Amino acid sequence: MQQPKEAPSEGHADVRIVAADPEVARRVAEVLRRCFAATEQRSYPAGVGGGTRLELVVDTTRAAEPARSWLETSRSSEEDRRRG
Repeated sequence: MQQPKEAPSEGHADVRIVAADPEVARRVAEVLRRCFAATEQRSYPAGVGGGTRLELVVDTTRAAEPARSWLETSRSSEEDRRRG
């Protein structure tokens, strides 16, 4: 069993992508890297049945459009829910 990792630093998110086809996982990672600053992806076998697991860390404080607009909108919605 895997030991739990420390939580990422403020403004960062650990992302795990699991896909049967390694190319599909790479394409999803590429989309994330176009929206956010990210670390280099790490690749692992997904399990006994095959597939690929990619892991990377994204920095939401350095988001590109359209992710920046979405993050700003979601923050406003979250603040509204806390107040209401």
